[in-house]
Amino acid sequence: MFRSISKYLLMWLLCLCVPSAFAAQATMNIVNDWGQGFQGEVVVVNDGSTAISGWSVEFDMAVDINNLWNGVIVSHVGDHYVVEDAGYNESIQPGGQVSFGFTAIPGNASPVPVIVNGDGGSSSSSSSSSSSSSSSSSSSSSSSSSSSSSSSSSSSSGGRFPNYNINPLPADMTGMSSSALDIADNITLGFNIGNSLEATGGETAWGNPVITAEFVGLVKQSGFNAIRLPVSWNQYADQATAEIDLSWLARVRDVVQYCVDNDLYVIVNIHWDGGWLENNVTPERQAENNDKQRAYWQQIATYLRDFDEHLMFASANEPNVDSAEQMSVLLSYHQTFVDAVRETGGKNAYRVLVVQGPNTDITRTNELMTEMPVDTVSNRMMAEIHYYTPWQFAGMTEDASWGNQFFYWGAGNHSTTDTAHNPTWGEENDLNALFSLMKTQFIDNGIPVVLGEFSAMRRTGQLSGDDLALHLESRAYYHRFVTQQARAYGMLPFYWDNGGTGNFASGIFDRPANTVFDQQTLDALMQGASN
Repeated sequence: MFRSISKYLLMWLLCLCVPSAFAAQATMNIVNDWGQGFQGEVVVVNDGSTAISGWSVEFDMAVDINNLWNGVIVSHVGDHYVVEDAGYNESIQPGGQVSFGFTAIPGNASPVPVIVNGDGGSSSSSSSSSSSSSSSSSSSSSSSSSSSSSSSSSSSSGGRFPNYNINPLPADMTGMSSSALDIADNITLGFNIGNSLEATGGETAWGNPVITAEFVGLVKQSGFNAIRLPVSWNQYADQATAEIDLSWLARVRDVVQYCVDNDLYVIVNIHWDGGWLENNVTPERQAENNDKQRAYWQQIATYLRDFDEHLMFASANEPNVDSAEQMSVLLSYHQTFVDAVRETGGKNAYRVLVVQGPNTDITRTNELMTEMPVDTVSNRMMAEIHYYTPWQFAGMTEDASWGNQFFYWGAGNHSTTDTAHNPTWGEENDLNALFSLMKTQFIDNGIPVVLGEFSAMRRTGQLSGDDLALHLESRAYYHRFVTQQARAYGMLPFYWDNGGTGNFASGIFDRPANTVFDQQTLDALMQGASN
């Protein structure tokens, strides 16, 4: 339970760094404290006669801030925090005020010495033992959170972790007018920045450089207009509290910003992430995983809430489901995702959400995914499947007793000399039959389908000469045909790029050099998207 400490309201002066021509002050209130953590609020007041455009505050506090809204932490060194405006609230008119809120650990917060080192601005400090109405000077969106966010609420917090939905906002449709169908109409061709933000051990652990604004710009310039960001969260979270490291949330936000700055749609998901969810779609793990799913999405959704409709959220990646019983569990994970995002409010009340079919396999999705999660708003949901069919062509790396690899694919691309590696199934007719299932099941019922991943790897280390040339032409045709038919059946194709440029890789770009590496594949994708 939250322990109200309104009669123990702590207020002390912060430094407000604004030009000396302005007069401003800031006070901090401890709004709620539940023992293990607390909720704080900072109110910045313009006492001058001139409007303030852009503000920042600094304070020293021996706590770990794990969530912050209506502001941006731009520096945290030791106990010293610097918080700046969030852009939309940079202006403070004379006599006006803005506020930001945060949660931090540990709880039982006490006043700390205040360092005032701004260029100017008036200052005052006070303490208060008044009732909860003493914090009414905060913005309505922040003050409302103290009454609506209670860690004891089972509907919001789950049984294992704190409730991270501590600042739900009123629904805000600004920049969110497009339905899922509208956005689907706008997406031509998507690109996965794979093996980066989801990499175990850190963003560069799987050999790719950090994602830069320049790289995202290259993706846009090359003809893509949407990006899927596979993201790992579990390795950056405290397993006892499910609290995600603030610096990681900030890093993901930066990459999302690169995308939005380039007018790209962007999907942020919880990827494989060590398999905590997708390898455990079972009744035994259902309650535990729903608690974690809720905690993670409350934090992700809150931290990224201010982006407009260009940002979409995706519940999972490739959840392993083989039965109706498991499908029921998966549906509960998706429902938790939808509920957690929606309850944070603001733009998230209307954000398009993407839910994955079992294994993101078309056949299993058609057989088992007979319903979608319940939503509080209409026409704001998409389904997701992946396509690596036939696997012998897309990803198999050695012949097996049950069958050989396929080096070639499609009409006119079979080898007359290496017939053992010609495909025996999974070509154009099979693809059309599978894509048709998704059209009938979802698209014809007004639910767009994201083809979230597809690609066939290069076999430059296996083949040479004419065989390699035919293989590469087969790859190009495969990528062109998948893209073309996905669009023909109403799906949104996202190419899987793992950043690699060697054997068994699928990278289109040389990411370290920030140049196009595989022009043949890029051209094929663009041709498919234009048909």
